[in-house]
Amino acid sequence: MSECTHVPELPRPEPVPTALTCTECQVLGSHPVQLRMCLGCGHVACCDSSPHRHATAHYHATGHPVMRSFEPGETWRWCFVDGSIV
Repeated sequence: MSECTHVPELPRPEPVPTALTCTECQVLGSHPVQLRMCLGCGHVACCDSSPHRHATAHYHATGHPVMRSFEPGETWRWCFVDGSIV
């Protein structure tokens, strides 16, 4: 894992999750595959293995660069800008 320049800019403590699942998938009647949480605002969305890729769409809409896995027992983070685990 590397330290990108976006990690020090993240809010501390990390934001509270806005939901327990991908609400966009719920509205569409789709099943999310693997959840991710935006570390800029707490938005919870589905990963790129899901049909609608809502976590990536959230990054493109907001510019919030870093998310983390929202799956139990997983702690890794991903920077969309740097394209790497951070």
